[in-house]
Amino acid sequence: MAKLDINVPHNLPPAEALSRIQGLIKKLQKEQQGMVTDVSEKWDGNEGEFSFSAKGFDLSGKIKVEENNVVINGDLPFALSFFKGTISRVIEEKAGELLSG
Repeated sequence: MAKLDINVPHNLPPAEALSRIQGLIKKLQKEQQGMVTDVSEKWDGNEGEFSFSAKGFDLSGKIKVEENNVVINGDLPFALSFFKGTISRVIEEKAGELLSG
């Protein structure tokens, strides 16, 4: 397993950042049709757990909305570790878009 550790800074009130970041994985599913499936996202306060399949591989992790950033941690199967940079970049980009302004 490869670790996925992403920090996305924001300048929003925490409640606003939370409302914007909820649904991040489902948004990725819509934009990456055919690649991302079986999406699950559960929230308890400012902490969430997610799971999804990408090209047949299961990924899971946690999202935590903090005062000035969003922390996303997950585990990538070994077969996807070669795409860690691409996966991180896509998640950072989409989260950044949601948290801008």
